[in-house]
Amino acid sequence: MTKLDSKYKNLKHNNPKQKNNRPISITEIISMAVETLWSNKLRTGLTMLGVIIGIASVIAITSVGQGVQKGTEQQIQALGPDVLSVFSGSARSGNIRQGTGTSSTLTWDDAKAIAEQAPSAQVVSAYLQRNAQVVYEGQNNSTPIFGTDLNYPQVRDIQIKNGRFFNQEEIDTTSLVAVIGPTIESNLFSNGSDPIGKRIRIRGEAYEIIGVTQPKGSQGGMDRDEVIFIPLTTMSARLVGNNALSGVSVNAILIKAGNQEQLDAVQFQVTNLLRLRHNIYPPQEDDFRITNQADIISTFTNIVGLFTVMVVAIAGISLVVGGIGIANIMLVSVVERTREIGIRKAVGATNSAILNQFLTEAIVISTLGGGIGIGSGILIAFAAANIFKFPFVISVLSVIAGLGLSLTVGLLAGVIPARNAAKLDPITALRSD
Repeated sequence: MTKLDSKYKNLKHNNPKQKNNRPISITEIISMAVETLWSNKLRTGLTMLGVIIGIASVIAITSVGQGVQKGTEQQIQALGPDVLSVFSGSARSGNIRQGTGTSSTLTWDDAKAIAEQAPSAQVVSAYLQRNAQVVYEGQNNSTPIFGTDLNYPQVRDIQIKNGRFFNQEEIDTTSLVAVIGPTIESNLFSNGSDPIGKRIRIRGEAYEIIGVTQPKGSQGGMDRDEVIFIPLTTMSARLVGNNALSGVSVNAILIKAGNQEQLDAVQFQVTNLLRLRHNIYPPQEDDFRITNQADIISTFTNIVGLFTVMVVAIAGISLVVGGIGIANIMLVSVVERTREIGIRKAVGATNSAILNQFLTEAIVISTLGGGIGIGSGILIAFAAANIFKFPFVISVLSVIAGLGLSLTVGLLAGVIPARNAAKLDPITALRSD
């Protein structure tokens, strides 16, 4: 006779005909369920595995999706949620269209015209960008060089940590001056010396460092502090040398609106103005492209949302598999514990008591699996956030949903086995080996 057989007999002091027994409390039911599950640790662990994987997947994927979304929104906010970017058009080679910005279709004069004639444009800036080798005392780095006007720091919210930004006179005279980012400062002046007044060489010419910017961090894997700013005129004349037929060609124009609500108005005004300046009439295609930061945020949010729903649905399949596993194990348990059930009924246990016992065991399995799954999901999300450098976000709703799902799985998976156990005939059950 097993330990549990003796336990159930002692509940009625070996008097199976006694009917005025007190009902078993929920605490006793849970205690017996835990004892039964603990006596079959390996089987219980394997049964919980499907629930653990499903809940962990739901928590981790939801957290990662929200973290990536928040991180992207922060990066776009850093670029300016109320900023429009106008890029030059695509060049063609035969019938093949190359990437945006491969054709010099925008000029500095376009930016000046937008500033003067687009009422909703608050601040306008133009820039040229190229990569170039930067040399200082044996140090040689390939670095993004931005040729900008005076409005660029205001549009991109760039603050000066040390020194100053170049002025209008230095733009007019194509001066060889440079403002560097903190990463360039640490790379070239690792000994801690003050870079202000020092000279770096870019394409063989010496540029005097006049300022260092405040740190901006990374965006999309790109270090925004590894950058050098020089006057737009200097960039065009000395580094690029590909002026447009009229004026200074630029890669892009940045337009800051008064607020996000005005972005659509700014885009409408800029689109029409550039079409008039570039003599573009329907059905001709625009030779420029405008991107709206608010639209980027909205599009990315929708994409991440759909991806999260898809992965959560896949995790839901794992939960279904876990539920089937619980149901299978509980059905096997009913067969294995037929004698135990017979003894309990013989000493006065009701069908509802047997039903509650097996339901409780199924719920305990799924709840423990859900708890372990929630903890595992949070750890996975935390590790991913630290490895891939995005905000760690845990949704309380996803945790509550995880617990609710685990309880539901346990309840549904335990119903049929519990009913089968409750309907067993005690005489037949006692005869079972």
